Amino acid sequence: MSDLEKKDQIENNKAKVIDIDEVSMDQSVINELIEKYDAESRYRKLSGLQGKFISAWLICMSLFHLYTAGIATMPITIQRAVHLTFAIVAVYILFPATRKGSKTSTPLYDWILAAAGGVVCAYIVVFFNDIARRGAEPLPYEIWLGVAAILLVLEAGRRVVGNVLPCLSIIFLAYCYFGNYVPGMFQIRGYSVSRIIQHMYLTPEGIFGLALGVSATFVIVFIIFGAFLSQSGGAKFFNELALALAGNTPGGPAKVAVVASGLLGTINGSSVANVATTGTFTIPLMKRVGYPPHYAGAVEACSSTGGQLMPPIMGAGAFIMSEFLGISYLTIAAGAILPALIYYTAIFTNVHIRARKEGFKGLPKEELPVLRDVMKRDGHLIIPVLVVIVTLLMKYTPLRSGFIGVVAVIIVSMFKPHTRMGIKDMLHACEEGARGALGVALACALVGFVVGTSSLTSLGLTISNNIIDISGGNLLLTLIMSMVACLVLGMGLPTTANYSLQHNHCPCSRRNEGFAACCAHVCFLFRNHG
Repeated sequence: MSDLEKKDQIENNKAKVIDIDEVSMDQSVINELIEKYDAESRYRKLSGLQGKFISAWLICMSLFHLYTAGIATMPITIQRAVHLTFAIVAVYILFPATRKGSKTSTPLYDWILAAAGGVVCAYIVVFFNDIARRGAEPLPYEIWLGVAAILLVLEAGRRVVGNVLPCLSIIFLAYCYFGNYVPGMFQIRGYSVSRIIQHMYLTPEGIFGLALGVSATFVIVFIIFGAFLSQSGGAKFFNELALALAGNTPGGPAKVAVVASGLLGTINGSSVANVATTGTFTIPLMKRVGYPPHYAGAVEACSSTGGQLMPPIMGAGAFIMSEFLGISYLTIAAGAILPALIYYTAIFTNVHIRARKEGFKGLPKEELPVLRDVMKRDGHLIIPVLVVIVTLLMKYTPLRSGFIGVVAVIIVSMFKPHTRMGIKDMLHACEEGARGALGVALACALVGFVVGTSSLTSLGLTISNNIIDISGGNLLLTLIMSMVACLVLGMGLPTTANYSLQHNHCPCSRRNEGFAACCAHVCFLFRNHG
């Protein structure tokens, strides 16, 4: 290349300011990678009448939860049953039984399964008072309904969260029935099918237990909040803000990935959504300045995983912690601030040292957005996040704070024409929010089998007592053993399921050191989830 050509190329680069929509990987490649490694992203792209139906169904799901969050409440078991009814029907319509299944049309057998799943869950809603009056004593036909409910939840969970959690659920259910054959300290008398069905289906101890309750209240409302904020342009705002803050420093694109993932983590609490949003432009930028592809991918994966730990809106596991430990969500979020800062400081330091060592430069200032312009154009989009923080500090429940946050997004988006959301945009946000909650809902329903087994058989107490015996009652050793178990379980389970399983068998949660256990768990759960 001649000197004149080089000069022209430099001038062209200087004249071009980075557009996030331009500097990104091919969308088809992105979608293929996400579907390969994330079961929740393998949903069908329906059109025509099927597409209109599922869109309307998901929109109704979001509107129902916004209504119960900010306008009227209902009995918790009914709330959970309605939540699972919406979720299980949507899963069978959207998620094929295998990867080779149709991605553009739902076959008849899946419509039948969807209807069956809706019936067995809606039964609890319709006959809730009758079931309560007779103390959840099962009628003969309810045994078959319970069997169908368990099988349908297991299959729906397999489709949306993978094979590991359903297999664990089956093992725990089998333990309830065959526990009398288990040798040693874990032997139990074994329970009849009728008793297992009653506990898992007709009482708020199994499928419709506390884990599903968290999904049906706090989690879905904050997922909807994140969807509304992203629809108004919040995701792009945080990405451009990160570019303006760190893009020109040594190894700038990698630092942009760290900062952008941390900022986005404050509104979505999802590692997969974080990678899909920021990784599409930060990974190509990192490769452009000289980072090896594997290192660029590692930086983005680690940074996005930490998004679950960033207050005010953390991953679903944080809400589970709040309910299980009886600690306010605000306390959980406050306890996560220091681990989150340490986590991102460590990644940022690693990136900086690597950049200095390899001589990687930042991006030219001419290619980067100006901080003042970014804040002037989209800075108002940070207001809804501040509203959520303020309402939590004012002792509002997370459920009400999430609802107020959604309202705040709608109002704040009206400040500028380019962020203003119309009715169509709001409906799209409702649809995406409900779709994003399906995996959490089914994971929590599956965890209900584990929690139900622990309460029915006292398995959690047995494991806890043995851990305490092995550790000699030392809290530090107990925490270390629990953290090792978290790391092992994290190799095959999502964060929410990991914590739920670990909590039910962790002796720390049965002692006065619950918050210490919470802090230790939050660090290790989120650290290993990526």
